[in-house]
Amino acid sequence: MRPPHTLTPTPHRWHLAGSAAVAALLALGAHGAALAQAWPDKPLKVVVGFPPGGAADQIARLVSTPLATALGQPVVVENRAGANGNIAGESVVKSPADGYTLLMSSGGMVSVNPHISRMSFDPVKDLTPVASAARVLVYLMARPTIEAKNVQELIAYAKANPGKLTYGSAGNGSSPHLAGEMLKSQAGMFTVHVPYRGAAPALSDLMGGQIDYYFDPGIGLANAKAGRTKLLAVGSLKRSPLFPEVPTLDEVGLKGFDADTVFGFYAPAGTPPAVIAKLNTEINKVLATAAVKDRITALGGEALPLTPAEFGQRGLEDSKRFGAIIRERKITAD
Repeated sequence: MRPPHTLTPTPHRWHLAGSAAVAALLALGAHGAALAQAWPDKPLKVVVGFPPGGAADQIARLVSTPLATALGQPVVVENRAGANGNIAGESVVKSPADGYTLLMSSGGMVSVNPHISRMSFDPVKDLTPVASAARVLVYLMARPTIEAKNVQELIAYAKANPGKLTYGSAGNGSSPHLAGEMLKSQAGMFTVHVPYRGAAPALSDLMGGQIDYYFDPGIGLANAKAGRTKLLAVGSLKRSPLFPEVPTLDEVGLKGFDADTVFGFYAPAGTPPAVIAKLNTEINKVLATAAVKDRITALGGEALPLTPAEFGQRGLEDSKRFGAIIRERKITAD
């Protein structure tokens, strides 16, 4: 009896199929390389989710200038503040996925906002990590006229006078807000939160005495050096090289206190991988220059070049860490 016909390919057929697959991959790679070489042929826009003067704005402008030189096209920075970066994020998500519109945001876009607000988009699915820019520390600062000389005295006063002290932040759910809630939780004290539309106005009111303390994301360090604020501690696991004499909150007894966040660039999902790769390479080159590294250090942060995959993974890890304090303190966007 004649054996039934089967679909098992002969080695010759496998060879042909394999050759076709290799040819397709080579063609795809050639297309990606050609795309990366042709792009960009017009100006780029970087949308910043916070007001001018804040850490995200300063870092965006710091990177954008040399990036424009490297790409041979202008890079325009546009501030669209509000909703802890959600407004800017939504505008970028709705932009064409062609690499010409980028988002510069604090890590809160991915690691915080989904836990506290109803978002019109999913930052993990609708945005593509392009390149991290900096690890941003937060610094516990108090108004210059406050009687507390250190963290221990601030905590003691707050515990003895529940609700009397106020602390500011860059907005509900911002990293300074989460740091403030971490402090209240670990110290067992109660103070009143005053949210602002960005760190810069909060710093202004701190120096003016309208609030008692806040966690600064680096923009107020010059004021601390000049004595216009009191720098009490660093909200990180390691001291800042700018203030080696200032202890971390971990060192003064709040074990494991870590409110660091990573600021970086994102693109709309679907942006060609070749364009993402080119942007990542050029941004990392910018971050490696002494001038940019020194400026980020002066802002109180640390240049942090990562691959897109590493940047994305860091966001997911931070989401778990911040999600825990958000649930514990019942933090909302309101």
